[in-house]
This record gives sequence, structure tokens and C-alpha cells, in this order.
Amino acid sequence: MKALIRISGKVGVDTGVANALYRLRLRKKYACVVLHDSKELEGMIKKVRDFIAFGNIDKETLKELIIKRARLPGDKAIKIDAEKIIEELIKGKSFEDLKIKPFFRLHPPRGGIVSKQHYPKGVLGDNKEDINKLLRRML
Repeated sequence: MKALIRISGKVGVDTGVANALYRLRLRKKYACVVLHDSKELEGMIKKVRDFIAFGNIDKETLKELIIKRARLPGDKAIKIDAEKIIEELIKGKSFEDLKIKPFFRLHPPRGGIVSKQHYPKGVLGDNKEDINKLLRRML
């Protein structure tokens, strides 16, 4: 599973890139989505890689993300077991099937970021496994 975090804002974004970000549900700065790998996802990531940070998320970070930031429709906090949600996600269900909002709102990262350079000098682009460190700083 991949975690995608929007780093850049809305100003000066090309229309095609803006549409791709909208379809990925990365509509605001510091929004995060967790998606299953697919060919279509790879194409969209290639198009928006200059505006997002992405990488493979591990189970511990996903559990922490669900516990702290998952919301029900109507912006209500969740009171369900995160382990069950993770098991269902691994089986192939989506957040919509589980009645959970498909995106997470995050804080700006503690310690700051270099938002105009690509990884490893900055956070844009493919962060591989280091996306987990960035997510933990943003929770």
C-alpha cells in the first residue's frame, strides 16, 4: 500500500495536475491518502510527483494514522479497532466500504521540511520507506 501526501499548495498548478490531485483526493495541502498499488495509480503519481511525497507505508504507521486521524462522514471521530480496519484494507476493501473518510488531514511536519527539492534533499517524490518517518512527524 502506498501513502501519498500533498506538499505543495494550489497556486500555479497546471490544470491537468490539479485534476489528477483532485481525483486522488489530495485537495488541500498536507492531505494524505492510502491506496493499493495499481497501474492507474502509477500513472497518476508520475503526473503529480512534483507536488506530493509518496512511499510504501508499514502497518505500524498505518495503525497510528487510523487511530489519530481517521474520521467518519460528518467529521466524527472513530471508535473502532484499528487492527480490524487494517485487516480489511489488506484484503482489498477500500475506506469507503468501511464507512471511513478516504483521506486524512495532517499537521505540517515537526522539524520542518524542504518542500521545493526532491528526495533525498527534500520530501517531494518517492520517499520509499522514509515516508513513515515523515508521516509520524505529521501526526
